[in-house]
Amino acid sequence: MIKKCLFPAAGYGTRFLPATKAMPKEMLPIVNKPLIQYGVEEALEAGLHEIAVVTGRNKRAIEDHFDISYEMEQQIQGTDKEQYLTGVRNLITQCSFSYTRQIEMKGLGHAILTGRTLIGDEAFAVVLADDLCINPEGDGVLQQMIKLYNQFRCSIVAIQEVPMEDTAKYGVIAGEMIREDIYRVHSMVEKPQPEDAPSNLAIIGRYILTPDIFDLIASTEPGKGGEIQITDALMKQAQQGCVMAYKFKGQRFDCGSVEGYIDATNYCYENLYQEGQ
Repeated sequence: MIKKCLFPAAGYGTRFLPATKAMPKEMLPIVNKPLIQYGVEEALEAGLHEIAVVTGRNKRAIEDHFDISYEMEQQIQGTDKEQYLTGVRNLITQCSFSYTRQIEMKGLGHAILTGRTLIGDEAFAVVLADDLCINPEGDGVLQQMIKLYNQFRCSIVAIQEVPMEDTAKYGVIAGEMIREDIYRVHSMVEKPQPEDAPSNLAIIGRYILTPDIFDLIASTEPGKGGEIQITDALMKQAQQGCVMAYKFKGQRFDCGSVEGYIDATNYCYENLYQEGQ
């Protein structure tokens, strides 16, 4: 049974400068709630109560957010503003939070490896907070993936179809279709040019990983961009055993881009905030 969810949150967020000069990109608000809170809520919905965060310099605001602010809470106690803290208070009550720091930015694979001390020897989920995933019609993406893990007991990556001209932005998979929304991965390439891409099935920021991934990352040489890529480690895992790719149900917003961030804000304001969620 998976209990832990890892949030790599050490990146600089340079696409949102100057806003992210002193504020973590994971704390950028979608309406009135920071990106990382949406991710933790998705993890809790999937039954993952142990939240592990890989942070870096200037990321203290994440720890402060998932903590009690005695002075501020005392000021609003008994007022109508107190209701605005209900969601994050529920997370603080129901989840445990642990943190470790990534000293050098060496890629997503290295960030996940840095979280090993928090995860231990067990399967775990990974959420990239700047991929905001919403499924108002049913289970959240992580909950969908947990159900698949209980069936296949191997690493699983979330995928979606993207335009071929966008493959250079993603890890891209190809594989044997098990059913229309599940593939057994046999090829996985990090940020291929369209002419080199094995398909248009792109990996997005949701993973279920088995613990052997840590040793595979540790033995992975730097790849695309001189960074240690989780895609390369997963390719080794697919060759040695099994990795599944899941075309999830729901909508994903790339909040690492300004356009995706604005789209997410508009969507959440119109569909979630207006309904009081």
